[in-house]
Amino acid sequence: MMEGQQRPTPGGALPPHPTLERYYGRDDERPRFVRRLFDSAARDYDRIEGPMALGWGRRYRSEALRRAGLSPGMKVLDVAIGTGLVAREAAQLAGDGKVVGLDPSFGMLLEACRQLGVAGVLGLGEQLPIRDCGFDFLSMGYALRHLGDLTAAFREFFRVLRPGGTVCVLELTRPTNRFGAGLIRFYLRRVVPAFTRLRTRNVDAELLMRYFWDTIENCVSPASILQALDTAGFIDVQRVLSIGLFSEYTGRKPGAGDGSSRPGRREGGGNFFVRTIAR
Repeated sequence: MMEGQQRPTPGGALPPHPTLERYYGRDDERPRFVRRLFDSAARDYDRIEGPMALGWGRRYRSEALRRAGLSPGMKVLDVAIGTGLVAREAAQLAGDGKVVGLDPSFGMLLEACRQLGVAGVLGLGEQLPIRDCGFDFLSMGYALRHLGDLTAAFREFFRVLRPGGTVCVLELTRPTNRFGAGLIRFYLRRVVPAFTRLRTRNVDAELLMRYFWDTIENCVSPASILQALDTAGFIDVQRVLSIGLFSEYTGRKPGAGDGSSRPGRREGGGNFFVRTIAR
């Protein structure tokens, strides 16, 4: 089953991709499988990510957060913080002490707290151990594919944001162009795992890189993700696509004054080709 073919279950759940049987036999085995890979790869992850992103990662993450409206003084929850790649840029924009990170992987969370000194919470995106209406901005970087249920996660994101708060989900999307898709598939499915094996000698880190591509290739369509955000209650839902690969899904929790005109998203500074796709 390829991108866009996954459908909500009768109970309304929306898995980000179908069961990937080459990695785990049943859906209930997936969380433990993914957690093991991330725990094992945590110490090597930053050494892999830099070359994998071809040096664009940090700059792009900062620009994406700016486009979504992150500004000084906002309180930020970074869901699936990993080693802190998105949280680092969020802290630069929002200010010291404004970012809280959450992750189901203890190994990843430990790395983020060690490197950034942020407050860390062990937990799942679909069951946030966070009080209602506590944050101005919620970010998630390249982890949507590792959730169990987008419907439940987006409802939780909505719950913990204050009225007027913003959600910003960064994700990789399989290019629609056949040549581009083939090129990215070869790079992420073959080159990156081989580089990871040579650089880290960590078999779980190599497997994680292979798993990344398979989750990208089988991920639900961007339209399904936008619909799930809308269903969760977010307004002004849209997607910004950069260089045909990097998707930024954003939405806003309704707040006071929504009947009046509001400032729009900040556009990019010309450093990336960006295209806005609204619902």
